[in-house]
Amino acid sequence: MESIWSKETQILPREPLHQHQSVNTVIIGGGMAGILTAFLLKKRGVDVVVLEANTIGSGQTKNTTAKITCQHGLMYYKLIQERGEHYAKKYARVNMLAIELYERIINSLHIDCDFRRLPSYLYSKVDDLCLRREAGAASKLGMQADFCFKTALPFEVKGAVRFENQAQFQPLAFLKAISEEVCVYEHSPVLKVESNTVITPGGNVKADHVVFATHYPFVNFPGLFFTRLHQERSYAIAIEGGQNLEGLYYGVDKDGISFRNAGSLTILGGGNHRTGENSQGGKYQFLQDAAKRFYPDCTLVAQWSAQDCIPIDGLPYIGRFGGKDRKWYVATGFFKWGMTNSMVSAMALCDMICGVHNRYGDMFDPNRNSWTKSVKNLSIELKASVLGLGRQVFSDAKSPLSSLPQGHGGIVEWKGHKLGAYKDEQGNVFLVSVKCPHLGCQLEWNPDEKSWDCPCHGSRFDYTGALLDNPAQIKLKAYRYTRR
Repeated sequence: MESIWSKETQILPREPLHQHQSVNTVIIGGGMAGILTAFLLKKRGVDVVVLEANTIGSGQTKNTTAKITCQHGLMYYKLIQERGEHYAKKYARVNMLAIELYERIINSLHIDCDFRRLPSYLYSKVDDLCLRREAGAASKLGMQADFCFKTALPFEVKGAVRFENQAQFQPLAFLKAISEEVCVYEHSPVLKVESNTVITPGGNVKADHVVFATHYPFVNFPGLFFTRLHQERSYAIAIEGGQNLEGLYYGVDKDGISFRNAGSLTILGGGNHRTGENSQGGKYQFLQDAAKRFYPDCTLVAQWSAQDCIPIDGLPYIGRFGGKDRKWYVATGFFKWGMTNSMVSAMALCDMICGVHNRYGDMFDPNRNSWTKSVKNLSIELKASVLGLGRQVFSDAKSPLSSLPQGHGGIVEWKGHKLGAYKDEQGNVFLVSVKCPHLGCQLEWNPDEKSWDCPCHGSRFDYTGALLDNPAQIKLKAYRYTRR
């Protein structure tokens, strides 16, 4: 389950940190947001290093569908209603600036990353009213957006909104080029952060400024991001034998599908669900069935998945982590628009660290009072956490290990313990704890990816217990299986 970007691009490995250092800024996380922030800071003469627990781009960046767009779903009508036209216009403007800065960097460094300017479409097969409102709102904000009926999609639509002059690219090819401009230490997981000192197994980094660009912040206090974020998974496939779409497409309906081209391939994305809520599986099959329906002669080339942080009020958290006495910064909650928001984060954080006023930075203040604007979403988050904790404490194992079929996983009873089990096609059994080491919620089995996923805050582990996604920082306890 490797993305086409991972298959195409090899980024040169970096050494782990093996000594103590002092720098102006240390960035935790070597994905798009972290590397871009380091790149822009270095251009301003700032001494900066990046610490990456795994390898550059090994987190969510390698799994994006890589659309660089200020079209973020049905965003602008809602923003105007909830926060006013001035705020919505600033949001649109900063995302357009992000696209422009990508293009300037690519041109100045002559990066071969298949960057293309293309129109981006929102479409619906059932409702045109929401699209007409969105087109009107976007136009009112000065964006080139029009309601239309004509698309290149292989089916009829009720309507669409066409946003002009958006973009797509090959994300790892871009990341490879800019990462060569900055100092990165790979395989250097951060164990903890104490004031202005970042501690890793190989050495400590003392810095004036600390940036958390780890997708989901692993430090719970201050910030309390675990009360204001949840994570969702989505799936993608790449096929040969699709069509030249000459645009980017995002379906706003339930079970809507996104489309884009990548060279001769067509990428289809969808199957969204809250992390930890895919017990029935079938997400890849859903996309494969759709591809065959639209393009009967197509062949599957690759399939992969991604994870997105969803803030309760729909807007990213970019800026001071929390507390006035510490120079900690954070970039998280990108919803499903990680490429554009990575650049927005890099621009805002770079200005903050350099002491330059950023006219857009206050929009995404991580310390804003988002709870009062999102009472319904907050209640959903709290309910999910309570249920996850309750299942861990009060629920019994669902069945004995002996009843688990080969090729399947589930929560079982084994020697008096409630454990997670996966039995492979050869009958080998892998047993792990189903208590998430982050905050103790019960993990759930994801059959599409053979992983244990946390429905509370989105941590993920493979069937051996190895950590896949944060905020958890350690692997699951594994148990050696022995036949009775």
